[in-house]
Amino acid sequence: MHSSDFPIIFDNLKAILRPYEESPAVERDQPGDYSLNTHFIGPNKKPLFFGAVTIRKNYVSFHLMPVYVFPVLLEGVSPELKKRMQGKSCFNFRKLDEDILTELAQLTQKGYERFRSKEIIEKFLSI
Repeated sequence: MHSSDFPIIFDNLKAILRPYEESPAVERDQPGDYSLNTHFIGPNKKPLFFGAVTIRKNYVSFHLMPVYVFPVLLEGVSPELKKRMQGKSCFNFRKLDEDILTELAQLTQKGYERFRSKEIIEKFLSI
């Protein structure tokens, strides 16, 4: 896909995060830039970041903070999805792949469930 297709990729990735808008708070919702926070207030007195989708120059980024906080969520992730990772919580896309999108949606759901559990509070209380 060409960069002119990035808005389509963005829309597909944003659709993965949209079901979680009611619990996390929408921080930004602009063309090419979408971000969600949780309602959990972290040690820095700010809402904990949940996820985001951003159009960049050469790819579309999907950030998912639960995999940073709980790296165990990445166990069993396919090599194809892992190959798209940059850093500890960012996945980059230049083209659409329905299987990868489905897997990312499942990973996002697991991350959401983990963030909703008391485990997130225990994690930050131990810092």
